[in-house]
Amino acid sequence: MLPKTIEERGLVLMGCGKMGSALLQGWLSQGLNPDQVWIVDPKPSDWVQSLGVRLNEMLPDNPAAVLVAVKPQVMAEALPRMQTLAGGTTLFLTVAAGTPISTYEDALGKSTPIVRTMPNTPAAVGQGISALVGNGRVTERDMAVAEALMSAVGQTVRLDSEDQMDAVTGLSGSGPAYVFHMIETLAAAGVAQGLPGDMAMTLAKATVAGAGALAMQADEAPDQLRVNVTSPNGTTQAGLDVLMPEMGSLIDRTVGAATGRSKELRGG
Repeated sequence: MLPKTIEERGLVLMGCGKMGSALLQGWLSQGLNPDQVWIVDPKPSDWVQSLGVRLNEMLPDNPAAVLVAVKPQVMAEALPRMQTLAGGTTLFLTVAAGTPISTYEDALGKSTPIVRTMPNTPAAVGQGISALVGNGRVTERDMAVAEALMSAVGQTVRLDSEDQMDAVTGLSGSGPAYVFHMIETLAAAGVAQGLPGDMAMTLAKATVAGAGALAMQADEAPDQLRVNVTSPNGTTQAGLDVLMPEMGSLIDRTVGAATGRSKELRGG
């Protein structure tokens, strides 16, 4: 449920592409009045135009929050437009990948409460997870508002420091691609064992989706769930005997490489 301050003071969404639209859909489904949403976007979709939101209008003087969802490459042009809202009680929340808090502080001032968050692509279907970290001006109430806004597209976790965002990038930010590739390879392996391609892909998708849902809902930890489905000397054991000696090291190196690249891109 969204905090009352959002309904009372309004919300500015700067950029309404895929992530912005997913968030907007989540907020509206939670009962947010479209009249309390101001959207700044030069090329809004037909869907956005049909909602009754305030599209490219004069912004409110003191909105509860400004959510920045523009691409990093246009950030330098977009942020100065928000300077009149900076330095007060308006919370700035960003979902832009790879842009550190210091960039926003340079544009908006260090007295502005700023929360950086990284959602991942399953946010598009309400199944994402977002890591959040705030600057020194962010209060507990600000963080609660940020979590409420991001929970519209999935779960949230709080980081201890912004330095952890690189590891988040390597794990959950890039992680969906690893899982998509696993689906590809599972399906290809099914074909190699004699299944039709469409059937193998259906089985692979459903297997990964189902296992993920079970891992989220079960009381047992994933290692116990693995044990539960593995009969001694059975078929699953035969497969795991091949997979387990290599998978741990491979995934460690995969996440490590993505984390390292994230550090390189920010100059760390």
